Amino acid sequence: MIKRFFKQIKEGLSDLLVVWRDEFSLIIHDNAILMLFIVAPLIYPVIYSLIYNNEVAREAKMVVVDYCNSPETREFRRMCDASPDVEVVGVCANMEEAKEALRRREAFGIMVFPREFSSALAHKRHAYVQLYSDMSSLLYYKCFLLTATEVSLEMNKEIQVRDMSGATAREEEVSTTPITYDDVAFFNPKSGFASFLIPGFLMLLIQQTLIIGICALSGSIYDKKMYHALAPIMRNRRGSFRIIFGKALCYMMFYGVMSVYLLWVIPSVFNLPRMGDPLNIIAFMLPYLTACIFFGMSISVFVKEKETAYILVAFTSLIFLFISGLSWPGCAVPWYWKSISYLFPSTFGLQGFVKINSMGATLPDLRLECIGLMVQICVYFVLTTLVYRHRVKTETV
Repeated sequence: MIKRFFKQIKEGLSDLLVVWRDEFSLIIHDNAILMLFIVAPLIYPVIYSLIYNNEVAREAKMVVVDYCNSPETREFRRMCDASPDVEVVGVCANMEEAKEALRRREAFGIMVFPREFSSALAHKRHAYVQLYSDMSSLLYYKCFLLTATEVSLEMNKEIQVRDMSGATAREEEVSTTPITYDDVAFFNPKSGFASFLIPGFLMLLIQQTLIIGICALSGSIYDKKMYHALAPIMRNRRGSFRIIFGKALCYMMFYGVMSVYLLWVIPSVFNLPRMGDPLNIIAFMLPYLTACIFFGMSISVFVKEKETAYILVAFTSLIFLFISGLSWPGCAVPWYWKSISYLFPSTFGLQGFVKINSMGATLPDLRLECIGLMVQICVYFVLTTLVYRHRVKTETV
């Protein structure tokens, strides 16, 4: 009885390694799959990181319409131009001329000083500055608004000090800054776009290239009529488990290596946030990769042509990013989209990895994400088993 038990284990491991070897051979002999499994994960993160490497927008171009043309307005625009975020590229005679500069893309914002600006300051009334921004990019709006706010606060202090004749330096300091504060940006000290977006994008890239590759491999097998590769060894119900785990082991081998490159090398090279403990990241990546693999294998049965995988899965990339709660706050996502998002590993994977990598969270802090991934593993493993048992019955001879 014991000898029989060990014999079955030996046969199972042998069959599993045969499936792993055959799947590995299929992948390395298919250039399109190699592009997805190796080339795309190697190149895409570098391209995106280089694009967003500056982190924040600088020297956003702005024109000024100065109806007042006073020393105060000239000082205001001089201070704006001296800031790192804004560049004043010209002074226009009227709004029509300024709008034309925006239409020609010579500037992306307009600052307007009304005629009564200096008069209001002289009579100790509120003086207003009008700010218009090209909203095709919110980063321009951020540059203009923050700069105008900081300059107005600084000029307010100067006006207060000027009106406090005979006051000591300490009295001036207390009067202009009664409360001191420190502005601390948690988890993103640079307030940069790359630090916020790229870590989540890397996790989504893992899911998308992995699922597209698995589905494209299935489509390639159908295209070449290599049906024996769909269920390579056993022809009974028990053999489906060996097929599943053999193929999954092959995919895990590829993406275990790629995950190290994506989640450690890329952040190190481009100075992205790396607050997480490597052991926590490894422990979290195991269920994430497993969920992605079983998800891809369970839907691969519907892919009978290689091109279908590229169209269907690539089309959903932005949708997965939006409903994951990364680029748009999760609390603002409608409930029905949030319910749909729980079907995909990227939803839990993105949130979990960002918490570990950017916020220094540990596995106990990721209870919801870990539970979600474990449920997905169980559900998609059952679906994958049903799919491959069907293939064992129908695709083998």
